[in-house]
Amino acid sequence: MRLALRRFFAVGLLVTAVDLGLLFGLVSGAGWPPVLADALSVGCASALSYVLHRFVTLRAGRHSDPAQRWYHDPRRVLLTALVAGAADVATFVALLAVMGSHSVGALVSAKLVALLAAFLIRLTGYRRVMAANIRRDQHQPLHRGVAAGEVRLSVVVPAFCEAEGIGGAVIRIKDALDGLDIDGGHEVIVVDDGSSDATAELAESAGADRVLRFPSNRGKGAAVRAGVQVARGRTIAFTDADLAYPPGQIAELLAKVEEGYDVVVGTRRHPEARTVVRTSRLRRLGGAAVNVLTTFILLGNYRDTQCGLKAFRSDAAKLVFTKCRIDGFAFDIEVLHLVERYRLTLAEVPVDVVYGSRSTVRVTRDAYRLIRDVFRIRALANRGVYELDVDGAPLISDR
Repeated sequence: MRLALRRFFAVGLLVTAVDLGLLFGLVSGAGWPPVLADALSVGCASALSYVLHRFVTLRAGRHSDPAQRWYHDPRRVLLTALVAGAADVATFVALLAVMGSHSVGALVSAKLVALLAAFLIRLTGYRRVMAANIRRDQHQPLHRGVAAGEVRLSVVVPAFCEAEGIGGAVIRIKDALDGLDIDGGHEVIVVDDGSSDATAELAESAGADRVLRFPSNRGKGAAVRAGVQVARGRTIAFTDADLAYPPGQIAELLAKVEEGYDVVVGTRRHPEARTVVRTSRLRRLGGAAVNVLTTFILLGNYRDTQCGLKAFRSDAAKLVFTKCRIDGFAFDIEVLHLVERYRLTLAEVPVDVVYGSRSTVRVTRDAYRLIRDVFRIRALANRGVYELDVDGAPLISDR
């Protein structure tokens, strides 16, 4: 990935040099009108950029990287390039008119501003193209047969100091999924994330099929990852210990996975979602800000990255969580990023949510950590940490 970045910047510098060189050569050397010279230089630079980025920057063929997808949509790429080029020319000509000069200094100043305007348009446009392609691919379910697993469904419940409610949570989950016992069965896995109370013991006494214990608090992401690794279900879901998402909804996600989706995520921002007890305004604003930041950093265009109710085919879950590195709340964002990279299919479904008083979220502290981890995810991606090995290739070979 570092090599690809170096190629990207090298191509960018070369293309910019071609643009500037042609412009000044045509204006100063050949006496062309600035508007015609800029139009020709922008057109040549755009064509060269497309060719070099496609065949040099991404020559290694990193098929798991969503950033390559805009090259598969030439019509939209061309449209974006035309709009950016028109903005470049219009900005350049307008600034020259304002300055009333065609001196070298005026040409340079006007062109630099024009380049910036065109860059921002291309950045926004190309990201929209990539996001649209990803969403289109994700929303087409694949029917690849029954996933591996000894039971029909595993439910992972990460828990930290939940002695007050974990027993009731386990009972409610098992009651809600009772109908699965005659059709493949289910299991409830509680992961005690270093609790200082009797969370683990109470989970066991309430009937949890398996309880994992961490000696110290590692974070929700680490807890879910550990539960997924030992899960035996053909579908693997996770939900929060405070049951903010009524457990009957887990069966709805299970049904969507069995329709052919690799991943099904709940969203609290779907038009059909219902919030029975609303959370604080600060937390809602923080969630919206995180979604905006995530879209900018990681490309994804999801309604709700932080919903605590998600389900996966077992092979998809094992693949994604084996590659995950984030232990804190940002692990949801990392999961969605990997779903994009590995071109797994995904459905978003509305969920009802009932916020209680036992949430372990601390808005200011956790928001800082989450934002930090978003940039860490980007850094890990750039270092190639998320690249697939041979074992992961079969799952995405037909995408």
